[in-house]
Order: sequence, then C-alpha cells, then structure tokens
Amino acid sequence: MSVALPYIKADFKLSAIESGMVISAFFAAYSIAQIPGGLLVDYLGVRRVATVALVWWSMFTAITGAAGSFVLMLVARFFFGLGEGVYPTCAFKVMAVWFPKHSRGTANAIMLSASRLGQAIAPLVVVWIMATMGGWRHVFYILFIPGLIAAALFWFFVPNTPAEGRGVPPAELKELIEDEGGVKGESADKAVSLWAALQDTALLRYVLIYFLFDFAYWGFLTWFPTYLVEERGFSMIQMGIAASLPFFAGTVGCLLGGWASDRLFGENRRVPVIVLPVVSAVVLYLTYISSSLVMIIIAQSVLNFALNMFSSSFWALPLSSIPKEKMGISSGIINTGGQLAGALAPVAVGILITLGKGNYALSFGVLIASLVLTGLVALNLPRSQHSRQNATHA
Repeated sequence: MSVALPYIKADFKLSAIESGMVISAFFAAYSIAQIPGGLLVDYLGVRRVATVALVWWSMFTAITGAAGSFVLMLVARFFFGLGEGVYPTCAFKVMAVWFPKHSRGTANAIMLSASRLGQAIAPLVVVWIMATMGGWRHVFYILFIPGLIAAALFWFFVPNTPAEGRGVPPAELKELIEDEGGVKGESADKAVSLWAALQDTALLRYVLIYFLFDFAYWGFLTWFPTYLVEERGFSMIQMGIAASLPFFAGTVGCLLGGWASDRLFGENRRVPVIVLPVVSAVVLYLTYISSSLVMIIIAQSVLNFALNMFSSSFWALPLSSIPKEKMGISSGIINTGGQLAGALAPVAVGILITLGKGNYALSFGVLIASLVLTGLVALNLPRSQHSRQNATHA
C-alpha cells in the first residue's frame, strides 16, 4: 500500500491528511483485532484462527483494488485490518509453543525476517505490476492469490501443538514440557483472562516501548515512498528500488537481532532494545539530510537494518519470559500498543506535512524524537528474565 499510495493519492485527488487516513484505517482495525485475536488463539488454537484470518484479509486485498472512492477505500482497508490483525498473535503463539525459551529469540527472528524479505520483494513486484498492467488496482487483484495459498499451507502443515504434529520426537516433546516447568500430561493451554494479563506491569512497559517504536517505524515506512516521489522527485522505478533494497538489509538485521539476543545478551536482553532505537534516530536524521540517490539508499538500508534488529531483539524479551499459555493474549496486548501507533502515525505525519506546507522537516523531527524516547523508556526494563519475573510478581 505504501508503494501504491502516491498513485492512489493522485487518482482520488487526496490531501496529505486523507492519504494518511487510508493507511490509518488499516491500523485502526489492526489494533482493535489484536487482543480478541490473542484470546481466540489461546482458546481455539492457531490452526483455525490463522487460516480464517488469511482467507479474510486475502478477500479484502482484492476488494481494496475494486474501491471506487475515498470512503470505500477506507471501508475496505478497515475490514482488511480486522482480518490481518488476528494473525500476529498466531505467529507468536507458534513460537512459544514449538520452541524452548533459550531459542525463541532466534526462531522468532527467522519468522520476522521472512516477513521483511517479503517487504523487500513486494515493492519491486508492485512497481512491475503498476508499470506493465496500467495502474495500482491490478496490484491488489493479483496479491489476492498468494494469500489463499498461504491459508492452505497453514491449514495443512501447522498443527496447534507439537503433540498434534506428526514426526515430533518424544525427546523434543519432553524438552518443551520441562522448559515450562511442567510435567507430562499437564495441560499446555490454561485459560488466561485479559484482566489478569493487564496486571503484569512488565507487560505494560513492553506496550509503551512498542507504541513509541512503531509510531516512528510506521510513520516513516508509510510515508517514505511518497516523500521520495513528491519531495525528492524520484521516478516510479527509482522509488521502487529505494523502497525495496533497504528491506534486504532489514532481513539481515532481523536475523541478527534474534541471534544476538539469544547468544550474546541472554542474561541482559534489554541492551540492544536500549541502544538500537538511538542508533536508528541518528541514521533517520542522516537519511533526511542525504542529498543523492545512492546516499539515501545507503542511509535507508542502515536504518532498516537497525530498526529490524531492534524488532527481533525486542520480541525476544516477552517470548523468553512469558509462559506460553499466556502468549496469545500477551502478544495481542503488546501488539495493540504498536498498532495503535501505526493507526496514529500516518495521519499525524500527514498533519505535520500540512503544517509544514509540504515540507517534511517537522515530521522527521517528531519521528526521531519518538525513537529516542523508545530507548529511554527501555532503560526501565528489568535486566534479566529472573528480575522480570520478580517485577511481575511484586
């Protein structure tokens, strides 16, 4: 959507604020769906919930392409977000159920890096479709198909638990049970209420950190292609390359973040969560002042590397410390904070651009400040899993 947005904006003659609303409509629904999605996946299991979510948002991908007005685009994006918003809790639940704590950071990083690799390839595919098929609508018609394929793959190949899977060695099942301090035959899915999860003070810190980070992440990510076209005068092909290549660096950063959290910072996982947002703030400033195409791509690549290394490092914290029976609702609460920021940021950036009379300096300044605040709040995280558990039960 961010790559197609400049052309949707021109087609519907949207203002900067209306363009931000197109992005925010998705995130508003996406954030609403996080906690219900977490409750559903804790009670019903990942297989059914994820498959329905994939089919739902694939349908609204095609409907997005058929939208004939600004209002219909907002409606399509909202219902799109409701379906996709259920899915992240399914993914985090899979990480918690299928992997022992000591390797969840790495496992989750591999999962997140696949998403980043998709983000790297997508702009090239989107630009090719728009250039060869005559417009942005064909993008959404065509991307309906891989969503249905993903739904079928999830239904047939991802059981709810290792115990339901075929070919899982008994030794691995035993390790997973013992990793949670349980015994064989003990229930793996104890119901956890929303109210009980919200009383976890460490969880609420995660929510605030993810809100601040995602405000900067999505504020930048959703507007950067438009910025390149309108402010820097990039062509469609140049914009596609500049929007795509940095995500390959982000894929590497994502993998490295999870690996480093498990292998280098296992006793103090908060270190990269404190440092990386500040590094990202510096590089975001360098991205803004870069004057050439090459320098913009280099700065943007380093930025994506740091942002995605933070993302996988951050998620390694709750994944390694929250019991798996709580992971659906807990990840839903954390992600709600992030996606509320995702709903606010595009419109906020649109307002800042309007206040700046088309200049992006004010919006870059606010996004940089949000990243610095992310690092400052992370200073209050517990140093280790042990101290985190003590804080939770205090």
